[in-house]
Amino acid sequence: MTVHVNARQAELDKFGALASRWWDAQGPQKALHVLNPVRLAYIEAQAPLAGAKVLDVGCGGGLLSEAMARNGADVTAIDLAHELIEVAKLHALDAGVDVEYLLTPVEDLAETRAGQYDVVTCMEMLEHVPDPGAILAACARLLKPGGTLCMSTLNRTPAAFALAIVGAEYVARLLPTGTHQYRDFIKPAELAQGVRDAGLSLDDVRGIEYLPLVSRARLSTRTDINYLATARKPV
Repeated sequence: MTVHVNARQAELDKFGALASRWWDAQGPQKALHVLNPVRLAYIEAQAPLAGAKVLDVGCGGGLLSEAMARNGADVTAIDLAHELIEVAKLHALDAGVDVEYLLTPVEDLAETRAGQYDVVTCMEMLEHVPDPGAILAACARLLKPGGTLCMSTLNRTPAAFALAIVGAEYVARLLPTGTHQYRDFIKPAELAQGVRDAGLSLDDVRGIEYLPLVSRARLSTRTDINYLATARKPV
């Protein structure tokens, strides 16, 4: 098997350092806890999870992975930060939720499990890797014909810089400083091109808003900050 390293060690260290408080709903990942139900509902609307074989790419400490498993999916979840995988495994064991957690690059998994998944999710991850296109290509390989890829990322706009970096990281302190790099944000047109290059068709793009003052999130027509997208693999 080829070992791919489509990651920056500094990024893995940064998120690994948050592992011990990943499941603290009032901790550094509070925003993810608020966003998670909205992401889950979006995925469920795009591809019913009950009985589906699902892969969660860049699973972190397992917030979305566990939620999808609770909705009846057979979930495999992968990440490259070993601290996060360990926390995810421990939490799932304690919660009695069955998720297969693996410390492996998605590109390597695509070499051994191509065409095995009904749904692949890749949330808040593409903006953290050197080569998002390689991630999309691997996700496409892992999907069964007719399978669904659900993604979320940040748009590269002044509004996203102002709110996701300046506001969230430096003013409100909702996220740890340095969580995001503006240069790595992805415009919807760029994501669409990456999806097409991977042999998929882009079916849906919509915004997701985080409302920190009331600790709520919701879907939106506004895609200039955070947005979700769905792509399909041809049958």
